[in-house]
Amino acid sequence: MRPFTLNYALPTGQSAAVPPYHFDVSLQLNVLPDGRPAVSDRALLMAMGTTTSTAGSQTHFDD
Repeated sequence: MRPFTLNYALPTGQSAAVPPYHFDVSLQLNVLPDGRPAVSDRALLMAMGTTTSTAGSQTHFDD
């Protein structure tokens, strides 16, 4: 049985956009090139909407 939400939640393809942040394993945060947490940049949040990462997606069912 296929959950209803999977009909709409699956990505349609790879995005060409490159986010201006990366995941820092030691901090467990998305960080900007200057080392600040990505969540601290209001303009970035307004433009991107979120700064989600897939760090726990492989190990946690409810991420």
